[in-house]
Amino acid sequence: MLRALALLTGLILALPALASTAAPGCGAPTELLQSPPLRATATGIATGRLAILAVGSASVTGAGVSNPAAAWPVRLEALLRERRPDLDLRFEVLGRRGATAAEQWAMIEAALRGGRYDLVIWQVGATEAVRGLPMDDLVAAVGQGLERLSARGIDAVLMGLQFSRFLRANADVDPYRDALRITAATAGAGYFPRYDIMRAWAEAGTVDVERSPRDRRAAEADRLNDCLARALALFIRDGVEEARR
Repeated sequence: MLRALALLTGLILALPALASTAAPGCGAPTELLQSPPLRATATGIATGRLAILAVGSASVTGAGVSNPAAAWPVRLEALLRERRPDLDLRFEVLGRRGATAAEQWAMIEAALRGGRYDLVIWQVGATEAVRGLPMDDLVAAVGQGLERLSARGIDAVLMGLQFSRFLRANADVDPYRDALRITAATAGAGYFPRYDIMRAWAEAGTVDVERSPRDRRAAEADRLNDCLARALALFIRDGVEEARR
């Protein structure tokens, strides 16, 4: 009886977290998932062919997850294929740990020489914030890159910094966050506020890698990446719907 009661109590305590994770976008605040029109993406979907390029530093390659398939770009691709099996989807991922915005833009340019993309998801700014690199260099590289993507008729979504108590305690992250948000708005690009979304999840107890037990951190990182992919899918959907209005 005592054992059954303990199991029931554990299940009840787990229900709020399970409910939050099961909600669309793992319960990410809807006001953080509003995107500007993603016209090239909407056109690609309408024609049945969509090409997406995800570029960044460590997180695009699955840093901290249990296996590469758990990284958010791979999860996002899986979600898109699951939801639109009729779509001819090409999804490519480029990145490496410690890459700066200028180095990431070089990756994007090289990829563009090899084919056409409808949407570029650019996870940027982490290296600059961690190293305290000049803000002007970050803004220049990202701003010029967004202008060139727009000139080619390619949608762009900037993915901001991760929420991290450790990073915040050891680096002045807010100026970098503000710079990315303003640069995206100036260029008419999307800005996916990863920091604010992750902080909301941490405060709600939905997912929090830093405060999970050490032996559960890889599993929690997997969960975080899945939630990021789900929230980003909603962000892209909002941009497509905006483009169709």
